[in-house]
Amino acid sequence: MSQKRALITGITGQDGSYLAEFLLEMGYEVYGLVRRTSTPYFERIRHIQDRITLVPGDMLDLTSLIDALRLARPHEVYNLAAQSFVPTSWNQPVFTGDVTALGVTRLLDAIRNVDPEIRMYQASSSEMFGKVQEVPQRETTPFYPRSPYGVAKVYGHWITVNYRESYNLHATSGILFNHESPRRAIEFVTRKVTWNVARISLGLAKELRIGNLDAQRDWGYAGDYVKAMWMMLQQDKPDDYVIATGQTHSVRRLCEVAFSCVDLNWEDYVVQDPQFMRPAEVDLLVGDPSKAKRVLGWEPSVTFEQLIEMMVKADYDTLKADSNAQAR
Repeated sequence: MSQKRALITGITGQDGSYLAEFLLEMGYEVYGLVRRTSTPYFERIRHIQDRITLVPGDMLDLTSLIDALRLARPHEVYNLAAQSFVPTSWNQPVFTGDVTALGVTRLLDAIRNVDPEIRMYQASSSEMFGKVQEVPQRETTPFYPRSPYGVAKVYGHWITVNYRESYNLHATSGILFNHESPRRAIEFVTRKVTWNVARISLGLAKELRIGNLDAQRDWGYAGDYVKAMWMMLQQDKPDDYVIATGQTHSVRRLCEVAFSCVDLNWEDYVVQDPQFMRPAEVDLLVGDPSKAKRVLGWEPSVTFEQLIEMMVKADYDTLKADSNAQAR
């Protein structure tokens, strides 16, 4: 068989960079869809940029998606592109819907018209469960999103199911619970915590201001989760899968673990700030990954504590190197 080709939307993000690395290791020819911006940000893929082909395109523009598919001729498409920061979705709800919801429709329609044999992965989200109807959440749990982002992801999820059933596309959704890494953007709570823990330990900051300490999430390692994406597209039949650790931790516990990595007491530095509270909170997310384990053979390899330690160390090393460079 000739070399497999994959097209990744959102390749410059956390998941896109880990997935690109993984597919390269698997011998794929990797293409990445990138929007034209005046200040392109390729930091997460810079170390592999010479091994991937970047193609222009925009989730808001159907013609560009068709052109990208014709250029890359992929066997597999991984749709990771989205406006994915939940707080921003309240400030930019229409944009979030256009990219995160209607963007999926454009991509599915482009695949249907260019090559319906392409297998597509859609990045669904645990935020779709929102005000949870059962604990833990599984593939059959009803959705009750609590943010414009969650609502947009529900649309993206169901339009994927609709195209799968209407046009017989091999289109699969992975309902991924929170997954983090040192490449996570700094505005997300896990990275916000680990980055500020590193700053405080180096004397560069004195406090960490944060929102709801009682919110609970099922946090895993992004490097583990991208493997699950690939496993889904290797199945004979498309289907939907919850990818999670099955364990939940509060933001309070996140702070406790992160500060303990640098031998500090989190209560001495964390300040709860109302400005970081969501208009409608998602209180408890914890996934049931038993179907993924049974069908895909997937299991997480990194524990919550190992993940946070990895992130704190990476941030500490980065900040230490920066301060040393400035001192020279």
